[in-house]
Amino acid sequence: MTTELNTLATALYVKIDDAVKASPDLLPWRPKTGIAPALSDAELVTLAVMSALLGFTSERRWVRYAHTELRDMFPYLPGQSGYGKRLRKASGLVLHMIRMLAADTSLWSDDVWLVDSTPVECGRSRETAKRSDLAGWAQYGYCASHSRYFWGLRLHLLCTLGGLPMAFALTGAKADERETLLGMLDSAPEMVAARPGQTIIADKNYYGRAFEQALTERDLRLLRPARKGEPERAGARLFKPLRQTIESINQTFKGQLDLERHGARTPAGVIIRVLTRILALTAAIWHNDKTGQPIKRSLIAYDH
Repeated sequence: MTTELNTLATALYVKIDDAVKASPDLLPWRPKTGIAPALSDAELVTLAVMSALLGFTSERRWVRYAHTELRDMFPYLPGQSGYGKRLRKASGLVLHMIRMLAADTSLWSDDVWLVDSTPVECGRSRETAKRSDLAGWAQYGYCASHSRYFWGLRLHLLCTLGGLPMAFALTGAKADERETLLGMLDSAPEMVAARPGQTIIADKNYYGRAFEQALTERDLRLLRPARKGEPERAGARLFKPLRQTIESINQTFKGQLDLERHGARTPAGVIIRVLTRILALTAAIWHNDKTGQPIKRSLIAYDH
């Protein structure tokens, strides 16, 4: 494990520990009487972020590795079953830390956002689609960027040009991207209200008079390529390079953080594993920003 990852893990642990001390309601519910867990929730979430950065897609293999290699940092470690159960219950804390770390970066105030969605495949066989606990939420969909069909979910991501996640949603593969974006914006009204005139750059799927009017009412400006039959729209020369930017951010999730190799079989499992990867990227950007690194989204110092 690199010195940089060790430093990031220490800084992240301190940040989470301070947050839960200031707001104990962030912790998962536990009976008032009973034995306190030997592994704190701050340590648990830090462990999960480290597993994502190091490329572990199996909880069992990760816990085995941690028992062997991380005893100096974590004197007590649960088994795979206990680790997974506790982590799923900590999804609220993970969600809170994503927002807290993002707001503590210089990228938080960027005046341009990118929005897109990317597949989160959950299975490939017909039997999986019929019998999985994800059936009903996971759906068959099509990814135009990679010209492929898939069965699973979509991660909708609103981020800065530097790749910092501002808002996100996990939906079925056929969910309307426009409605999802509006829902994401409405879930964080204070973030939108603090940025009047914010620019959102999207692809051709984010279209429609009613949709654009809804953004205008929120004092947001939409830039997107013209659809077939439409006149040329403002800012068209910017779309090609910026489209590559959002594809690069999605590739960070898939190529370096193994987004589609989550291995989850239940809704709660998918949610926490996706949230963990979003927190891992946010934590890396936060740490790079605080240490003055030139490329904020780089994970190279932490992934080995």
